[in-house]
Amino acid sequence: MSFVTSPKTYAALAAFQAGDAVACAVPLPAITKSLDTLGVPTDIRWIFPVVKAAAAVGLLSVFRFPVLARLTTAMLTLYFLLAVSAHIRVRDRVVNAIPAATFLVTFATMTAKGPDSRA
Repeated sequence: MSFVTSPKTYAALAAFQAGDAVACAVPLPAITKSLDTLGVPTDIRWIFPVVKAAAAVGLLSVFRFPVLARLTTAMLTLYFLLAVSAHIRVRDRVVNAIPAATFLVTFATMTAKGPDSRA
């Protein structure tokens, strides 16, 4: 079992996604500033907490439905690919794109390897 295939990793990332969903729902000033920089219209920002909460549930499904957890990591790979692309499109500072790029690599690796079936 490796770090990226461990169900504990899926659970930890689910907790992070849940916290991020709350932070987006509030929304925290740093998130508002980032979304403003990326040019995300305010009338569609409600989707972010919904998507992140769904991602948290999907990641937690690793314990009963590992195929759903793998599908969730694939969808998160696409989400973070779009996030990195948005940072590039607006020529945002590289340091602002590093978290999205890190999650992109993490979720792409998790998708490629899949969850450990020996939970």
